[in-house]
Amino acid sequence: MTQKLKLLIVDDEDGLRSIMKDELTNRGYDVTDAEGGQAALDKLKSESFDVIILDVRMPDIDGLDVLRQLRQTNTTSRVIMLTGVDELKIAKDSLALGADDFMTKPFQFQNLIACIDRVMKGQ
Repeated sequence: MTQKLKLLIVDDEDGLRSIMKDELTNRGYDVTDAEGGQAALDKLKSESFDVIILDVRMPDIDGLDVLRQLRQTNTTSRVIMLTGVDELKIAKDSLALGADDFMTKPFQFQNLIACIDRVMKGQ
């Protein structure tokens, strides 16, 4: 049996984070979640993840800052940035900082699954 992919979902929207965690867990992923940038950085000190799904806009530490700090020590985790439709410049900036892909919110789950598959194949 293949090992489950370990995912970290980082989003300050409790409802969206909970739905993503449930959907992805039901599809066979090993999912951990964090309610903000600092919580994500704390988890990343003790755990490693195959894919990090990272919201750009969060109240404590935004996703771009989390990405900057992550890439100083971690170049193996794939990172998918979540951004609002009007934030395409930020999405492009995130790719320049080392994100592997980005998705705009709202999104359909099959598109998220396809994005996870795509970034894992790009390793």
